[in-house]
Amino acid sequence: MKQAQIIVLAGAIAAAGGAGYIAMGLVNKEPEKQIIQAQAPKIQTDQVLIASVDISMGTNVNEDMVTWQEWPVDLVPTGSLSQKTNPEAITEVTGSIARSTIYSGEPIRNNKLVNSKNGFMSAILPKGQRAVATSISTATSAGGFILPNDRVDVLMTIRRTGEGEEGFSTEVVLENVRVLAIDQTIREKDGSSVVVGETATLQLSPKEVEILTVAQQTADRLSLALRSIADAGELSGTSGERLLSGGKGTVRVIRYGSVKETKAPPNKANASEPK
Repeated sequence: MKQAQIIVLAGAIAAAGGAGYIAMGLVNKEPEKQIIQAQAPKIQTDQVLIASVDISMGTNVNEDMVTWQEWPVDLVPTGSLSQKTNPEAITEVTGSIARSTIYSGEPIRNNKLVNSKNGFMSAILPKGQRAVATSISTATSAGGFILPNDRVDVLMTIRRTGEGEEGFSTEVVLENVRVLAIDQTIREKDGSSVVVGETATLQLSPKEVEILTVAQQTADRLSLALRSIADAGELSGTSGERLLSGGKGTVRVIRYGSVKETKAPPNKANASEPK
C-alpha cells in the first residue's frame, strides 16, 4: 500500500474516533437544571388620601395640601379616607380645619378634621373640659416661647404686707395644663418658633376653672411656667385647691432671695368672713 493511502486511511480512522468520542459525551451528559422562579403574590392596593405637606392645628385644608397615594389594603389605617370608599374625599375635606397637626405623608382621618362651619375651639376641647383665657405677658410666659399645645404650670404671686415683714409669696395653683391658644393664634405663625401674646387660653376642668378664677381675683400676677413635652401624657393637678376653701395651706415666701414656707393668706374674697 502506498504511503499516501496509508496517511489518508489513518486520518479517516482518527476522525471517526473523535466523532465517536464526542457522540458518547453528548449521550452521557447530564441535562442542565432549569430554575423556575415562583411568581410573588400580587399585593392588593388602594388609593389613600394623605397630607402632601405638614398641616398645623387650626389650618384650613385646601386641595394642594392633600393627595392620593397607593397603599397596601392590609395596612390602610382605620378611619382613613380611601378612593374606593370615598372617591370625592378631596372635595369633602377642602375647607375643613385641622383639629390637630397632620404630618406630611400621614393618612387623612375624619377625626382629625372639623367642619369650618362649626366652632373650632369647642371642637378641639375634650368632653367635660373648658377653655378659659388669662392675661399673660412676655415676662410671665417663658419669654414668649409658650406655644399652642404646650403644657404649663400656672403660678400665682401675691405681695405680702403686715406681720412685721414684707415680700412676695408664690405658689403653683394649676399643674400641667394644656395651652389651646395664644391670643387668637392656635398654631405657629409663619413657621416661627416664638409667638408673643397677651392672652393664653387654657384647657381646664370645671374645678380648675374655679381655681383660676379665684387666682385671677387674688393674685398680683399670674405667671406661666413651660413644662417638658415628656409631661404631656401626665394628668393635670390642682395644687391651688386651697383657694376654694378659704386659704388653708402653705406657700413659699421669697424675700431678698431667701425662701421660707409660711401659712397661706386667706382669699381676698373671703377676707371679711369671720375666723
